[in-house]
Amino acid sequence: MSDDDLTTAVADEGFIAPTAMEDDLEAHFPGDRGTLDPEIRRVLVHLLQRRFISMERNRREWTLLIEHQHVIESRLNDIYLRLIIDHARGFAYKQQLRSDEVEMPVLLKDSPYSRAETLVLVHLRTVYQRESASGEGSVRIDIEDVEQTVLSYFADTDGGTAKQQRAIRSALDRLDREGIVQEETSGRYRITALVEVVLSAETLKELREWLRAQAVVAR
Repeated sequence: MSDDDLTTAVADEGFIAPTAMEDDLEAHFPGDRGTLDPEIRRVLVHLLQRRFISMERNRREWTLLIEHQHVIESRLNDIYLRLIIDHARGFAYKQQLRSDEVEMPVLLKDSPYSRAETLVLVHLRTVYQRESASGEGSVRIDIEDVEQTVLSYFADTDGGTAKQQRAIRSALDRLDREGIVQEETSGRYRITALVEVVLSAETLKELREWLRAQAVVAR
């Protein structure tokens, strides 16, 4: 058997035939052993750094993610993460894989919302649910509306009104960075569909019941 025949046979057996040196992938930095194009690497890093990729706000990353979904999923699975794509709402995010049968190292650390952030989320989710049910295609809210409702949830131990207002504004800043709201003009926000992903209807119901119970105790 000639060398050419041997190479063909090896390839047919499912093995990868060696490539010539000139066919090696271009390195992007000294010692680079990566196999992904720079743009796909950036999408992967974007996905690891942030909680969500939005079809609306991150159009380029979203397009590349959909085009190269298989390879990005593979890289995430290598580090025990799952890719979740919500096509209907236009959001993608990573999720920690867990199993009772297989030991999996945990990469993602939970970053829970603060009390103020949770209270703001509950109000935003409630408004979004109500307005969407009435047929409103784009839901907007003013910071005064948020403050008026959320301030009523705070206790005396949460400090004075000025401190509570700062906490609410800080919460909105974080939710804006995450894409849950978008500040269109000063103090006016558009609530995105991402609020439904972050706070499910079931969780919203549980939090409302908890708030009602807290209000009864406060009386």
